[in-house]
Amino acid sequence: MLEPALKLIIDVVFGLFTYALLLRFVMQLLRAPFRNPAGQAVMALTDWIVKPLRKVFAGFKGADWASLFATYLFQLLWLLAYYVAFGRGYSLLGVGALFMLVAAAIALIKAALWLLIVVVLVQAILSWVAPDGPLAGLLNALTFPFLRPVRRLIPPIGGTLDLSPLIVIVVAQLVLILPVTWLESAVTKLII
Repeated sequence: MLEPALKLIIDVVFGLFTYALLLRFVMQLLRAPFRNPAGQAVMALTDWIVKPLRKVFAGFKGADWASLFATYLFQLLWLLAYYVAFGRGYSLLGVGALFMLVAAAIALIKAALWLLIVVVLVQAILSWVAPDGPLAGLLNALTFPFLRPVRRLIPPIGGTLDLSPLIVIVVAQLVLILPVTWLESAVTKLII
């Protein structure tokens, strides 16, 4: 009876920081503006861990390695919290530790794909409702690199109906279903 409640608490706490750190990494990588409500919230949530890690992990060619390492660390801690709370029937020594490290990397790839899906969906909706809103610049910067290649292949229908967000979302979901799920099951069979 308490298991679903405990799972919800773990998901909210670790999910909040994992996705905020991932968003910070992506925003810096894609040169998205931080001078907006979402950017300021991301900075406020993540500065406490990213700033000290920058002394160890320097940025390189626009990539903030401190943010990426912190994101991976929180994803790993998320999985470890599940292990501590619910137990999974394997040891965290040897192969179990390797499994946990690889599972965290796969979960991080899945998180990045879900972040892409949500950002594209929100950008598409806000482009209809509030195209010049305070988040427009941020959402455009985050989605443009993914939508631009699709728009080159499939221009807007009738000059107004842009199918590129739908195509990007479908492709991201296919990557979640096919390669990532296959990789997840292959690693599980290989290591455990």
